[in-house]
Amino acid sequence: MIENFLAEKAVEAVRQLFDVQIDPSLLSVQRTIPAYRNQGDFSLVVFPLLKISRKSPEDTATLLGNALVAAMPEAIGFGVVKGYLNIRIDPAYWLAFLNDSGKDPEYGISKPGNEAPFVVEYSSPNTNKPLHLGHIRNNLLGFSVSKLMKASGKNVVMVNLVNDRGIHICKSMLAWKLFGNNETPQSSGKKGDKLVGDYYVLFDRKFKEETALLMAEGKTAEEAAAASALMQQAREMLVRWEARDAETVALWETMNGWVYNGFDVTYRRLGVNFDKIYYESQTYLLGKAIVEEGLEKGILYRKADGSVWIDLTADGLDEKLLLRADGTSVYMTQDLGTAQLRADDYHPQSLVYVVGNEQNYHFDVLRLVLRKLGRVWAENIYHLSYGMVELPEGKMKSREGTVVDADDLMDEMIATARAMTEELGKIDDFDSEEALQLYRMVGLGALKYFILKVDPRKNITFNPRESIDFNGNTGPFIQYTYARIRSVLRKAGDAVNDADPGALHQNELDLLILLYQFPQTVKQAAREFSPSVMANYLFEVAREFNQFYHELSILKEEDAGKRNFRLLLSALTSQVIKNGMDLLGIEVPEKM
Repeated sequence: MIENFLAEKAVEAVRQLFDVQIDPSLLSVQRTIPAYRNQGDFSLVVFPLLKISRKSPEDTATLLGNALVAAMPEAIGFGVVKGYLNIRIDPAYWLAFLNDSGKDPEYGISKPGNEAPFVVEYSSPNTNKPLHLGHIRNNLLGFSVSKLMKASGKNVVMVNLVNDRGIHICKSMLAWKLFGNNETPQSSGKKGDKLVGDYYVLFDRKFKEETALLMAEGKTAEEAAAASALMQQAREMLVRWEARDAETVALWETMNGWVYNGFDVTYRRLGVNFDKIYYESQTYLLGKAIVEEGLEKGILYRKADGSVWIDLTADGLDEKLLLRADGTSVYMTQDLGTAQLRADDYHPQSLVYVVGNEQNYHFDVLRLVLRKLGRVWAENIYHLSYGMVELPEGKMKSREGTVVDADDLMDEMIATARAMTEELGKIDDFDSEEALQLYRMVGLGALKYFILKVDPRKNITFNPRESIDFNGNTGPFIQYTYARIRSVLRKAGDAVNDADPGALHQNELDLLILLYQFPQTVKQAAREFSPSVMANYLFEVAREFNQFYHELSILKEEDAGKRNFRLLLSALTSQVIKNGMDLLGIEVPEKM
């Protein structure tokens, strides 16, 4: 990249000018702000050099500018504004870049290498409820991060851990057994995951009714919960499941099967997939074995009631339960086993967990427990912690049935896209099948972009209608820009050959330099585990293209060299948008 080359040459120039070898991090090269682009394409801040040069910012920048122009054939001039050195790059450099990259369908995308992989876990649903809006953020974030890492040249394995066992699963099973009257997805007409989720909500309602009666008899909330016959039956069911009781396991397999069928439908609609799926029911026993190992080594201890703990107070944390008194596992138990299994399966560079920020403490404990157990690879556990998705009316609660169902939300997004698209008259020449595909692309594109454009660490308040806007920083705006470009290229007809536009217009240059930065943006987004870097870059590309489109003629340009140049520039813009949106898991329509 020319920015890196500029920085390297600047370090060498400082050495020659002032006989000082500086740390390259002292020099920041960035795109010149619009107000000063008449002076140069890239800016270099010289304030950190003033103690070395013992000169004014202007004199220091002038000395450095002259040295860079002398040392770099690509640098043809410079301007100075206070402590900013603005370097002008030869237009021939940009033209060569466009002619080299303008027809490359894989522009900006690197091939994965053969090094040890990054294992990225995302989704991690529970089989007691359908996927909801929070899961959508998790899946979109994990899937996009994985694609970005692959496109930056990393070897990536995408995995899912299904939480298919535990007390929460037994609550759904027990409610169905007590109140279900043998209801099935077929008899009810419900998706299997929704049917099971209804019984999870029902368990909570029945439990609250029971504890309310006990509290009316004079018990405290804690005493009522402890005395709940319903909760005791759920705990007994979990014990029977871990003892492999045939009837309990058969019910578990049946109800989980309903859920998996439902999950598969949602995943396909959302456009995400996995290389491997792990199941907690297959990893918790390994976790138990690791707990036994810890007991033998004296790292863990057993309390009088039989429960197993680790004391992390000396490490600034607290005591952590690893095995219940009745011998059943907790989340940490199975996470120990799953981490060990993945380390054995892949010997990865890193284990990346895409999990909400309410689990920050959990991963601090997981990493520390594994280190104490001698797993040196525990240092490579990375928790990609992200903020919650909320609605304008507040947080969602699964057990109370107040979540936004993922399937329902996708239906709503597609319906909203249909209404707004028809209102704007964007489907006048579409047949019915093309129109349906467009509604789906726009609706899901709006949803995905709205979520991914936000820094993962921040909370999101999701507003469906706000996300579907054909103006502003939205998925549909970028999709529409792509479709506009494809329309221009279809009208142009013939293949575009290498072009020479003569002097570049500022709008052409601004767009060209922005496209040049696509490979660097892919790497930055992957390095920071942040699809928002890519999303907001694509918005800038779309906005820059529309300024170029409104300022300059393309198809009506009479000068063949300029016309070909602008068509090639448009083609590369469309390729960058398509490649970049694909890394976000978003489709773009050929017409709109």
